Amino acid sequence: MTIADLVARHRRVALDANALVYLLEAPDPLGRVTATILDAAEGGRLTVILATLALAEIAVGPVRAGDETIVERYADEIRDLRGVQIVPLTADIALDVGVIRGRYRIPLADAIHLATARQAGASAIVTNDRRMPDIPHVEVIQLADLVA
Repeated sequence: MTIADLVARHRRVALDANALVYLLEAPDPLGRVTATILDAAEGGRLTVILATLALAEIAVGPVRAGDETIVERYADEIRDLRGVQIVPLTADIALDVGVIRGRYRIPLADAIHLATARQAGASAIVTNDRRMPDIPHVEVIQLADLVA
């Protein structure tokens, strides 16, 4: 699948936090693919959905590296992106998290990203986690598969 295919098939796409980590911390092909997806969102070709949990997850690396000052800069950059909707954890999402975790036996963070995607109307989530399962109404697309 290409980015063009992704945009043609999906109007609302969620991003797993690992896609943001590649973008912010590793200027490699995976980070460039994430940047291209965000460019499509800024251009109005799709809407990107992010669980608020993604903000917590992108803070971990810089803090562990001893650079807490970069955490707020990362968060500001993400909040300022046009075409990106940061979705808070609601009661409905939390219930869906429980259903997803119970049904698929996956980690809490993965269930939060999937439930947020589904509840926010995303028809796909882009991740680099091969263990993340497809769930009804949300196709899991591997970030690595989008690398041209």
